[in-house]
Amino acid sequence: MDKNGLMDQINKEELIDKFIYELPILRARIDMTQDEISEIAGLSRQTYSALETRKRNMTWSNFMALLFVFYFNPATRDAVESAGLFTPELKKIMSINHRNEG
Repeated sequence: MDKNGLMDQINKEELIDKFIYELPILRARIDMTQDEISEIAGLSRQTYSALETRKRNMTWSNFMALLFVFYFNPATRDAVESAGLFTPELKKIMSINHRNEG
């Protein structure tokens, strides 16, 4: 199956809903401010704050940017995995596997 076929299998809305719930928990685990996370993810602090407080809908681009912030932080990687946010389909699309993670 090609990467486009894998993308069709991903329920973006479901993943976004899960992630929005997890955002404050994940941020607390890495002890970072909204400013710090938004700067790393390339978002404005206002956008990040609105996402975390559920005052703004998360886009798929926001999801991916924030997913990488939390997935590649050792303090939150396990939480991202256990919440099912970085699915095997996403990893395959991104050509990421456990042998390449460091």
